Amino acid sequence: MIGWLMEARLAPYTTGYKAGGYPGISTATMTSTALATDPSAERRRLLGAFLRRHRERLTPAEAGLQGGSTRRRTPGLRREELAQLCGISPTWYSWLEQGRDVSVSPSALARLAVALHLTAAERAYLFEMTRKRDPDASTAGSADKPPPSLMAALMAITAPAYLLDRLWTAVGWNAAAERLFGAWLGQGEAERNLLRYVFLEPSAQRFILDWDNRARRLLAEFRAETARNPEDPAVRALVARLRQESPLFARMWDDHGVLEREGGVRRFDHPLDGLLTLEQLTLRPGGRSAYTMVMLLVTTEDAA
Repeated sequence: MIGWLMEARLAPYTTGYKAGGYPGISTATMTSTALATDPSAERRRLLGAFLRRHRERLTPAEAGLQGGSTRRRTPGLRREELAQLCGISPTWYSWLEQGRDVSVSPSALARLAVALHLTAAERAYLFEMTRKRDPDASTAGSADKPPPSLMAALMAITAPAYLLDRLWTAVGWNAAAERLFGAWLGQGEAERNLLRYVFLEPSAQRFILDWDNRARRLLAEFRAETARNPEDPAVRALVARLRQESPLFARMWDDHGVLEREGGVRRFDHPLDGLLTLEQLTLRPGGRSAYTMVMLLVTTEDAA
């Protein structure tokens, strides 16, 4: 028998009242007006539908529950059964399925994912919908190595191409990329982080034409890409180091610019090949969302 000793507050759709609170969660005030204007309301509705469908698909036997009544008015697990498996309150879980504005800890979400037997893709969706970081998520791109098939694809590309991890550290590149970015990929820092190269390598400002604009856009894109996991300790450590080592980075980072990562024309002043104009193409390999592949292609005008 689980005892719920904490108290929290939840305002119902029209009037306020106090309801019991539970470990790992907090509640927020809600009104019908707020629900109508809250941009996250649709996300909460979709999350509730997702949880309900997966709960109804799971039988008590599949969930590891023994005994109990065999006569069931609803398919799959009951809400209270799932809550029991996860060690959370049935009331709070019902609120989650109903799309109410409740906040849940990553550990509680992880228990839900296990109890519902979610696949890796379904688990990632659960955490994405709640804007939480999965505590058990792979930190692919730092400790992991890219899959051989991805590296083989990289090497098969004739244009300069490189592979970035979630910290934007190059974990793979072809010979053409090494020639183009010699000061970054050919030598220098062992970790080969793109942000550290742009802000700490003296030759980068001469090599990358329109450096100031490109550097600002790079940081705005990095901020947008890492916003899904703002508490990632590796990202926080990288930013902290760069703030200490580069006043330019610190000033631009404090601008709080946010941009989606995009391609477009890139211009370089190469020490051997002179002025180069290339078209950047950015790809995200399916199933390995921690990696980003970047290619630099000859522009249509130059190819002609």
